[in-house]
Amino acid sequence: MLIRLATKRDSDPIWTIIGPTIRAGETYALDRDLSRADALAYWMGDDRETFVAEEDGLILGTYYIRANQAGGGRHVCNCGYMTHAAASGKGVARRMHEHSLAHAGASGFRAMQFNFVISSNERAVCLWKRLGFQVVGTLPEAFLHPSKGYVDALVMFRSL
Repeated sequence: MLIRLATKRDSDPIWTIIGPTIRAGETYALDRDLSRADALAYWMGDDRETFVAEEDGLILGTYYIRANQAGGGRHVCNCGYMTHAAASGKGVARRMHEHSLAHAGASGFRAMQFNFVISSNERAVCLWKRLGFQVVGTLPEAFLHPSKGYVDALVMFRSL
């Protein structure tokens, strides 16, 4: 699997990944009605680097990395990851995460923080824990899940 920086030409395949995830409203605190243009502007914004994971010319996943805060907090990065539904369970998220850890370290970040991990996204929570993240905070009932109602959001952290 090749992981590379995304280009504007990747907008259509990135949308096929992020669009359904945003519309489902189960794992990201984004407006479910976010337009395609606004969703792509968010995911591929100037304040972040966006990558794609591809295999045999097909984009199976995407992630972004950015400084979590400005000024004195800019040494901690934040990332967001999404995989194509057809690639679920095939190690794409793990591979993107491993890439993001290496890239973050090479870019001078000292830690990685996930600000709002939806607790009902058990696969992601388990993966992040296996990869060395700790839950450093719980935001009780901070996310309104479309079918489960109010669920906790987790703040997860790992030094690099």
